[in-house]
Amino acid sequence: MSMRIHPTAIVEPGAELAEDVEVGAYTLIGPGVKIGPGSSIGPHCVIRGLTEIGRDNRIFQFCSIGEVPQDKKYAGEPTRLVIGDRNTIREFCTFNCGTVQDGGVTRIGSDNWIMAYVHVAHDCLVGDQVIIANSSQLAGHVSIGDHAILGGFTGVHQFCSIGAHCITSVGSVVLQDIAPFVMAAGNPAGPKGINSEGLRRRGHDAETVQAVKRAYRTLYRSGLPLEEARVELERQAAEVPLIGLLTAFIAAQRRGLAR
Repeated sequence: MSMRIHPTAIVEPGAELAEDVEVGAYTLIGPGVKIGPGSSIGPHCVIRGLTEIGRDNRIFQFCSIGEVPQDKKYAGEPTRLVIGDRNTIREFCTFNCGTVQDGGVTRIGSDNWIMAYVHVAHDCLVGDQVIIANSSQLAGHVSIGDHAILGGFTGVHQFCSIGAHCITSVGSVVLQDIAPFVMAAGNPAGPKGINSEGLRRRGHDAETVQAVKRAYRTLYRSGLPLEEARVELERQAAEVPLIGLLTAFIAAQRRGLAR
């Protein structure tokens, strides 16, 4: 056994770990698990199911990764959890596998910062460079876009989508889809402006930020019905391609747009 695996850890036959993976004390890794190079698993973790974890991830102690869905319809089907590269997953997080009623996979992208006590339920799709603060809870079938930030204790209803570059305030309760770029707050969460600071930090120039503000006013302040607002946003997207994130999101909304 590799010296990087603590002698009290249990790595069941069939698990596939890169040679340099570190596994802490009393951790259990099941037979269907694959873990890529450079990753470290803290003590007292349980990683089970058909779980694939990429390279250079750091998973802290007391996490439950790849357990069966908390869905009464689940009947033991071979569904999966896929985690990308370079994620930080802090203490007491719980990530479940998917269900056959959806795509059969829960997917977490790369370069995410996921803080303590976060729950990611079955069939969730989390993008890249997402920050999810402590005790936030994602119900089943939730989608989180790239660069989104969820404030602590954010709760997201099943089938909701949160667009790219969004930010929610602490304690937000998301019951409908939150469009890209939006700052959302409240119970239920609603739009409170755009995440202009986040856009600037990601290298978008002042002209682009102003275009996003104009798109926000079109969608939320113009009084236009949603379909008319969408047509106007498509015109704006032809001039500023980033606005295309907004029009695509509106076209794909599942729970109705929080306006």
